Amino acid sequence: MKKSSPVSRSGRFASGPGADVAQFTESISFDWRLWRHDIMGSIAHATMLQKIGVLTKGELQAIAKGLEAIGQEIQDGRFEWKPELEDVHMNIEAELTKRVPAGAKLHTARSRNDQVALDMRLWLRDEIVELAEELRGLQRALVSLGEKNAEVIIPGYTHLQRAQPVYFAHHLLAYVEMVERDHQRLTDCFQRVNVCPLGSGAIAGSTLALDREFVAKELGFVDAKGKAVVTQNSMDGVSDRDFAVEFCSAAALTAVHLSRLAEDVILWASSEFNFIKIADAYTTGSSLMPQKKNPDVAELTRGKTGRVVGNLMSLLMLLKGLPMTYNRDLQEDKERVFDTADTVRASVRLMAAMLENTSVNAKACAAAASDPALLATDLADYLVRKGMAFRQAHHAVGAVVALAERVNKPLNQLTLEELKSVDKIFGADALAVFDLKKAMSQRDLIGAPGTKEVRKQLARWRGLLRIEDRR
Repeated sequence: MKKSSPVSRSGRFASGPGADVAQFTESISFDWRLWRHDIMGSIAHATMLQKIGVLTKGELQAIAKGLEAIGQEIQDGRFEWKPELEDVHMNIEAELTKRVPAGAKLHTARSRNDQVALDMRLWLRDEIVELAEELRGLQRALVSLGEKNAEVIIPGYTHLQRAQPVYFAHHLLAYVEMVERDHQRLTDCFQRVNVCPLGSGAIAGSTLALDREFVAKELGFVDAKGKAVVTQNSMDGVSDRDFAVEFCSAAALTAVHLSRLAEDVILWASSEFNFIKIADAYTTGSSLMPQKKNPDVAELTRGKTGRVVGNLMSLLMLLKGLPMTYNRDLQEDKERVFDTADTVRASVRLMAAMLENTSVNAKACAAAASDPALLATDLADYLVRKGMAFRQAHHAVGAVVALAERVNKPLNQLTLEELKSVDKIFGADALAVFDLKKAMSQRDLIGAPGTKEVRKQLARWRGLLRIEDRR
């Protein structure tokens, strides 16, 4: 049986774990990606230990220099990760101790329990900042596509049936609003990630006079006023993974929004709709059918939503039965969080890039939007303005639609006599309702798809997102 390093195995054990146990329990195969944050946290911890007199200035300098050298080796791909040392923390610390004798003091008043909690928070902070900016990129792509096609009108759909006309830009702006809520949730989530757990120890803190707030400030765990933010309960500090669940929850909802957008893109790109054309670089072909052009970026984005939602469920199930405080089960959080961040960030980037390389078939959109049935509700509003109760107007227009179907005519080609056969209140001005441009101009309520309102919303978002006006 191969013995493990004394750094990773305490004097309590006569020998190291069995090979099968070591393989089952190692996490270095995935938590290696925390190396930068682990080194950052270790340097801050060492700086604090020097401040309280545990390390000399010389020892601190040697430790910091050693950690920086290890970090450079990792970045260059020259560092040898050792599975028998279990995780990123032990791999780095063992190598440091081998090079720098004072490295043996680095773990003073620190446990892997609060160390991993720290690393995860540091890593997730960076991911949230990057994802938040990528969401802005997706919003810019949506607004820009809307602005390029500001005059295009399409049918709006309910139950995937044609409902009422909307500007194509208005449809895209609906997703801009969704993504804005995603951005807000991430920003809010960041506040609860940005709390420093270091100093909690394994469970009960330390008898040494640690300066936790100093470490927090060194690592940027501060509020808007620059005040250090640290966990207030050592047991909660090492076992809390709410911040990871909250991130995965926000990311899952983002993925759901991406999936809905992907579904619209897939429909619009189909021959049946033919509203848009996606550039070749963001589509694929068929191994059998030479004519095919498939919207694979959108389809994969829709598909990957399942794994992101699954990661959230896995985390919730992981936590639901754990007693206080740290339990090895928590090792399972990393792959779920890593995969969620990787998947959602890639999906956001690719969807944005695809939209930037998408064109609109204005002719096909106009043909679909010219369906006069889309303005049936406008005809009911016409009757309301004549003094009829809406329920009665709704019934009357329903009868008009049935009549049009019986005589095989579009609504806008019915004669005045035919309209009056349903209700005498119809006047000669009734058919003017089917002027699409006029109908769109009348939708001037805040948030409506009216001509002026959509332009106003595009301008608002252009300003908020700082999009350059290249027209």
